Amino acid sequence: MPVWGWILIGVAAILVVGIIVWQAMAQRRSSQLRERFGPEYDRLESDLDTRREVEDELRHREERREELNIEPLPEESRERYTESWRDVQAQFVDDPRGAIGTADKLLKQVMSERGYPIEDFEQRAADLSVDHPEVVQNYREGHRIAEASKRDDASTEDLRQAMKHYRALFEDLVGPAPERSKAA
Repeated sequence: MPVWGWILIGVAAILVVGIIVWQAMAQRRSSQLRERFGPEYDRLESDLDTRREVEDELRHREERREELNIEPLPEESRERYTESWRDVQAQFVDDPRGAIGTADKLLKQVMSERGYPIEDFEQRAADLSVDHPEVVQNYREGHRIAEASKRDDASTEDLRQAMKHYRALFEDLVGPAPERSKAA
């Protein structure tokens, strides 16, 4: 076999190995994002057309989150918010719709004090998904029910579910800050 034939075989082998390594690295990155974002990865996968779009969106969220100055709550704030949450739950007995509105406002206050921007709901949920991927779907569902309640289109059971969803996020936000690895 001529030398150029061996060179061609060598180049082809290098390309094949390169492709295999690239695919393995891409699969690893996908697995890491899926593990990190859990249900939020799945939600985006159903909303977007390709895995690449999903992963680009999640990486964009991580980059945006790195620019934010998110801090844990001081102990006195935790205590104050926990007491306020108890009041909201008590309010639910007599005024479920009003309690949902109060809970939504309280969540925004907690988010704001922690350092999350609160202007736009979708951006708020996207920012939260980086640190709280397991409960952000609760926030989305609670918010959906709260919006239905404003249109007088939510039953008391729906409102009870909204409170449960909001409570899951509230407990995550008011609790200690999650440990975040730099590799994530």
